[in-house]
Amino acid sequence: MTTLSLATVLAESARRYPAKVAVIDGGARITYDELWSQTLAYAAGLRELGAGPGSTIAVMIPNVADFPRVYYAALAVGARIVPVSLLLTPEEVGYILADCEADLLVTHSALLPVAAAAAAATGVRLVNVGPLPPELPNPPQRLEEVSARVPALPAHVTREAEDVAVVLYTSGTTGKPKGALLTHLNLVLNTAVNVFDIHDLRPDDVVLGCLPLFHTFGQTVGMNATFRLGGTLVLLARFSGEAAIDLMLRENVTIFHGVPTMYIGLLEAAAKAERLPSLRLCASGGASLPVAVLEKFAAAFGAHIWEGYGLSETSPVATTNQPAFGTEPGTVGHPIWGVEVEIARPEIPERIELLPTGELGEIVIRGHNVFAGYLNRPEATKEAIVDGWFRSGDLGTKDERGFVRIVDRTKDLIIRGGFNVYPREVEEVLARHPAVQQVAVIGVPDEVHGEEVCAVVILQDKGLSEQELIDWSKEHLGRHKYPRQVRFTEALPMGPSMKVLKRELRQQYSGQ
Repeated sequence: MTTLSLATVLAESARRYPAKVAVIDGGARITYDELWSQTLAYAAGLRELGAGPGSTIAVMIPNVADFPRVYYAALAVGARIVPVSLLLTPEEVGYILADCEADLLVTHSALLPVAAAAAAATGVRLVNVGPLPPELPNPPQRLEEVSARVPALPAHVTREAEDVAVVLYTSGTTGKPKGALLTHLNLVLNTAVNVFDIHDLRPDDVVLGCLPLFHTFGQTVGMNATFRLGGTLVLLARFSGEAAIDLMLRENVTIFHGVPTMYIGLLEAAAKAERLPSLRLCASGGASLPVAVLEKFAAAFGAHIWEGYGLSETSPVATTNQPAFGTEPGTVGHPIWGVEVEIARPEIPERIELLPTGELGEIVIRGHNVFAGYLNRPEATKEAIVDGWFRSGDLGTKDERGFVRIVDRTKDLIIRGGFNVYPREVEEVLARHPAVQQVAVIGVPDEVHGEEVCAVVILQDKGLSEQELIDWSKEHLGRHKYPRQVRFTEALPMGPSMKVLKRELRQQYSGQ
């Protein structure tokens, strides 16, 4: 077996570029040598708390320097890391902690109320980073204090290449989030290919880190790739177009990664800005980028956006527009180095039967980026990986020039602002409201977020208003999941098997 660790991404850059600035976080400028030393100190603290090879460490930290410190510290002790979305409720976080059998939850002070409630409900040990409120009753242990009591780890623990490094939670058609198992090999290779085989990246590049680091796009393409390159990552904890432009100008940012919502925010802010940054490279993923946005951005910023495609299960990048093949607006480009992307018949779940060029079918992916399966879900893994190919659940085409185009989603996935929302999960929650008789959740077009969550509801109690149901759902669903639109109806369209015909609902409500 080959030994390999994702922690090497940071360790090697600390060896090669010790004095270079790795991270800018507010007024702090942290060199590679400092970041790696701080990481090894945190790793010793985690080991003192009982973490080691085989441990599972969940993390709830915003885009601040403590995220890479804890992320690589967990890897350095040989643990698997579970980045948790900051948008979730305590109940949703608790589900993830229980499902992955977390040994520790490391949270930032800003997320302490949600994290503490989830940890208490599941019995998971809670550790904090960042300053705590002065008069907090029963404060959790601080990782900084634990780390200060013990010598730093002399080096990171190495792992087998096929060992799991990161578990990314992604919902499925059952509505329950599933943990996608990403190996060290998956993530090291996806990082390296992004740096060396797609675009002209340079060690003096400065990257804006505004994508959430708990998200696969922000982790691999943003953080890991920047550190592999030896570049500088400028962290922005809360994105707005104005804040991003100001920070990019101040720090001479050359590379921007974002989801379409962020590009729309930059365009809105650009109309009021006196000066705009000179961006050398822009990449978009997470949701389909409207061609109109691409064109407006090029006109305003003088920079081209390279759109790509991927999933949590593909580490994430599978295809992207890239200089070697040229670009085609409205497509997600070509497969990346070492990865095959084809179109298969979606109606044959038990085997892969590839379709001729140009035909519409399910996008299937094979290569070093495909995950090792879903945590404790062998049946779901068997359905997802067939004949060595990962079935994406997305419908698309591949033309004679090799460009891949996303057409539709077979699983009714809603992508709101780059975050996946699965209707079944929202439906399960809304169905618990005493006034709701039946509900179907769909995605409808939205100029800002790409898609918006819309609940079509048959009421049992006619006294409930649309806004009351929206307000109620806020308390039970993560911020990216609750419906911003509610439509009441007397009946839902049904197919022969008594399944709701969501395509008809989307056609009916897309203009509202």
